[in-house]
Amino acid sequence: MLKKLFIVLVLLFFSRPSYSQKAQDTIFLMNGIVIAKQVIDTTFNTVTIMNPKKHLQKIHYEMNQLYMVKFADGYKRYYYVQDPSIYNEFTRDEMWLFMKGESDARKGFKARGALTTSIFIGFAAGATGTFFAPIAPFGFMALSGVTKVKIKHNTVSNPRYIEDDAYILGYERVARQKRKTKSLIGGTIGLALGYAFYAIFNDKYPENGNIGFNR
Repeated sequence: MLKKLFIVLVLLFFSRPSYSQKAQDTIFLMNGIVIAKQVIDTTFNTVTIMNPKKHLQKIHYEMNQLYMVKFADGYKRYYYVQDPSIYNEFTRDEMWLFMKGESDARKGFKARGALTTSIFIGFAAGATGTFFAPIAPFGFMALSGVTKVKIKHNTVSNPRYIEDDAYILGYERVARQKRKTKSLIGGTIGLALGYAFYAIFNDKYPENGNIGFNR
């Protein structure tokens, strides 16, 4: 009987939750990124945490980087305030939706069309072998940040968000950034492949097509 009781007590000891770990706080940044990490200091409107990747290094977030900190006990401390004099045009609720749009676009918007198209344009331009070939893919990159963004419903975390202009603006902001980044990557890859194609096959071009490096 005592042996069974001892086994039960041992199992209970090892299966109980560990309270030695400090509860996690949640930091909501103005760029839409959410960080779950214990806050170790909040003096001078600065939030400090330990770097998750470098345990002896601290990370400091200034007030203009912070929207809110939700502490482990449930208390919320807001850092964002509506103030047109510092270009904070949104209300607190509108900024929350703006950040939700950024977060959803960061997770769900892939910009595959921009990547594929920029590779094709870069390759076609590079295959001409001209010094002016980079103009085409980099011009496309600039345009990719201007054209309308189509928000797919399966990338929206809450269907109600799509009805709010602030959410749409946040989503479009990140989506356009991702388009430009993917266009830059794709254009560079396509351009390199195009120039390589030209270097190998330019002597087979009609009329020897030396319109670039070999002229």
